[in-house]
Amino acid sequence: MRRKIVRVVALAVFAQMFVHGTIWRAEAQAEKTPYPAMAPLKEYMMPDEDSEIALARSAAPRSVSDGAEVLVLGRDGYSTAVKGSNGFVCLVERSWGAATDFPEFWNLKVRAPFCVNPPAARTYLPGVLMKAKLVLAGKSRTEIAQAVKSALDQKELPALEPGAMCYMMSKQQYLSDDDKNWHPHLMWFVPGNAAKSWGANTPSSPVIAADDPEDRMTIFLVWVGHWSDGTQAPQDAYGTLAPHPMH
Repeated sequence: MRRKIVRVVALAVFAQMFVHGTIWRAEAQAEKTPYPAMAPLKEYMMPDEDSEIALARSAAPRSVSDGAEVLVLGRDGYSTAVKGSNGFVCLVERSWGAATDFPEFWNLKVRAPFCVNPPAARTYLPGVLMKAKLVLAGKSRTEIAQAVKSALDQKELPALEPGAMCYMMSKQQYLSDDDKNWHPHLMWFVPGNAAKSWGANTPSSPVIAADDPEDRMTIFLVWVGHWSDGTQAPQDAYGTLAPHPMH
């Protein structure tokens, strides 16, 4: 169960959860994965802009997403399809938002809608958009990881603001081949390794934490009991929503 949660966290938050060694390891493992290289860009695109907008909005309840800015993926990166009024931003992330050594980094089926709040839109989202541009420019996983490191070292990416968070509550999300739509949840982005300060990953705690060394942050996840459309979410393996999923 612990391994499953960690795997899903990597795609759900599109952070670098699986960087346990040097970057070259990602390239060495590529040949062993079912997705060894990027597919043609058209395979990652959605049928039309309206479909992508609807899927992006499904990440959060309508009370949030109806007023959000919506970004859609194009050949050069993400661009605004709908202007917002509440400071939130919704988009559909693809597989390359995961760690550079994640086995499904090039999985063309992944669609992960999320809506970030204003602090995250200002300080977390720039890294997501930068990575998408690098992918679409044809950069390798090694080059992407190195570019992110350089941008952080040179402070070209902003420091995370307090309260940066996002919604991932879409029933239609596809996070990986094994985990499909997993579970609706909320996420917070905190600088450094801060799991202990939240009491995360402890028996009976509802808070899941994953250290993200490539992006130099901790991702905190809290399950919620329903999807963004208000329907009840599935129960976990223990029969309830509350028990700690790694316990």
